[in-house]
Parts: sequence; C-alpha cells; structure tokens
Amino acid sequence: MEASWPKKRSRKRKPRDNTLPFFNEPSASLFPSKGELLRLVAVLAIAASVSAACHFIVRFLNRRPKPFCDTVDLVSPDPLYRHEFCKPCPASAQCHDGNFECVRGYKKHGKMCIEDGAINRRAKELSELLEQHICDAHARVLCGDAGNIWFQESDVERILDEEIAKRFSLLKVDGFEYAKYKAMERVESSMEIKDNINRTKEIKCPESLAELHKSASCLMRQWIYRNIKFLVLSSFLLPVALGILWRTHQRRVLCKRVEQLYNQVCDILEDNAANSSEGDRNGSEPWVVASWLRDHLLLPKERKNIMLWKKVEELIQEDSRIDQYPRIIRGETKVVFEWQADGTLSSKIKKLQAEKSKSGGNVSASSMHEEKKDRKPILGVKLFA
Repeated sequence: MEASWPKKRSRKRKPRDNTLPFFNEPSASLFPSKGELLRLVAVLAIAASVSAACHFIVRFLNRRPKPFCDTVDLVSPDPLYRHEFCKPCPASAQCHDGNFECVRGYKKHGKMCIEDGAINRRAKELSELLEQHICDAHARVLCGDAGNIWFQESDVERILDEEIAKRFSLLKVDGFEYAKYKAMERVESSMEIKDNINRTKEIKCPESLAELHKSASCLMRQWIYRNIKFLVLSSFLLPVALGILWRTHQRRVLCKRVEQLYNQVCDILEDNAANSSEGDRNGSEPWVVASWLRDHLLLPKERKNIMLWKKVEELIQEDSRIDQYPRIIRGETKVVFEWQADGTLSSKIKKLQAEKSKSGGNVSASSMHEEKKDRKPILGVKLFA
C-alpha cells in the first residue's frame, strides 16, 4: 500500500536583492514634518527661558551684599582686591567686619554719613558764647579796666561746661562731648594760641576782634580823649557862632518889622492929610502926634524895644514927604508928624492896580515902581549904621 503523504506546498522564492542596505530608500515617516519642527523649537525656547529665569531668581535670592572694606585693611592692600570683594568705606565713617559706623557728629542716612545738624548748631552756639566771654574780657582791659586777656585751656573747658549745663542740659553725653570738641575747634581757629611754660595752651582774643566788643560808654570815652583839643576849641567857637547867627536873625526880623511900621505910618499920615483937606469944616487936624502913633502901632511887648521905634523915626526923618515939628497940645509940647505931599499916593496906586487887573496887565511895571519908590526907601546897611 502506498502511504499517502501530504504534499508540500511549493513556495515561490523571491529573487535576492544583491544591493547594499545603505542605499535603500528611507521610509516617509522617518523625518518629522515642518510643523513638528516648529513646535519642537518653541518648546525648547520656552524651556530655556524658564531655566534662565529660575537661575537668576535663585542667584538673586541667595546673593549676599558686598561688605564694606575695613578702615585699616591688613589682609590685602591691593585696590583691585578691595574693588572685587568689598565696597569702599563711606566718608566720615569707621568700617569693621563689613559694617560701618558714623563718627561723632554724623548720623547714618542710607549707606552714607551726614552731619548731625542739631549737634553742629549747638557747637556753633557754644563757640559764639565762648568767643563773647573771652573777647569781652579783652575789651574791658582795652578800656582801662583790670582783668585777664589770656585764658588757659582748662579755664575755657570750665566755661564750656558751665554754658552747656545752663543752656543744653538735655543734650546726650556723646553729643555733649562732640559739641564741646567742635566748639573748641572753632574757637582755636579764630583766636590767638600760645603754649605756656607748663606746656598747656592759652587762648586770647585778637585785638581787632576785641575792638568790636567794646561797650558804647567805652567808645565814647575813647573818642572824647582822642578829640579833646577839637572839643575844647568847639566849646568856645560854638557859642560865638550861635551868638552871631542869633544876632543876624534878630536884625533881619527887626529890619522887616521897621519897614512894616514905616509903611503903616505913611499910610496913616497920608489918609489923615486927605481927610483933613476934604473936611476942613469938621475941624480935623492934618498932623498926628508921634507918641500916639507909636503906641497905636506897636504891640505891648514891642514898646520895650527902644531900638525898633528909633529906627522908624530915622526913616521918617529921611522922608521928605513927612514933616516933623513940635506942637503944644493941652499945655504939653509934643512932636507931631504931618504929610506934606500933594494928593494921596495910596489912592493912585490902588487906581493903577485896578486898571492893571482890568486891562490884563497893560500898565507898565516901571510906572508902578516909580510910584512906590517915593514911599518905600531902600533898607540896607544904612538902617543899622
């Protein structure tokens, strides 16, 4: 019997490709697309930014401030070392272990030191008080009083302590010492200083500055002493000059009053002559008693001045229009004045003035002057000769 065996399938063999694998064509899914590349770049950029930001924040938070260089740095005097590892110490400060403290008289303001205004004002006031005390003492000596002009340093410090105790009792101890130090520094810069045999300082106010501290009474005494000759001479010349000025003033007043009285006498005599010529039937006299006229014109206090009426009489005697002669009145001989000129000059002058005001000033000034010339003589040196 023939055994039945399954028949094997015959497989078709593919022809072998004898080409190398390097030169095979890659598949299309091996390389990313353009969109995928752009997304990849964006993700990488964001990741780098976040990493840089985190690194900066960590460094900023963990950063230690650069310390201040010590005032006396014994480690490395190299300036490059100082610039790299520490900051320069601020002005008016002392630096130690990386920190700084302001010296006396200064206070912290951020990372710098500024002057303490309150302490400096106190120091200025103390220096002015000390200067006044020292210079006043020197000024009194210059004025002739007994005293001391040189002050030892211990005396000056004692004066400062007294002034601080009186005026600045609320000042702190540290501020007290610094204000005292600054006041001494100011005073020494403006005063004269010398060392005595004990090698201690002595302070004196300069003479030019002491002159400004002299009292008013001292200055007055010194001025009188310097100008004593001028004052003695003036004590004689001043009364003489005042007397001359007063007499000149009195003469001017007398001259003016004499001229006024003379004009009044002329007016009265002229009017009396006009009235007597117009009213002869009334029995009026053309003359006037001189003593009555004098008492009528002079004020009561002027009647004691004999020279006043005497000068008026001199002018009347020189006037040719007035006649002066004695006449018996009621059994007494009296001197009378009588107007001898024809017509009344005052009425003519008034008439000319009225015409001048009406015509607008057509009347010449020369005619007016000729009319007045007869009544008002020129008063000059001859009046007091």
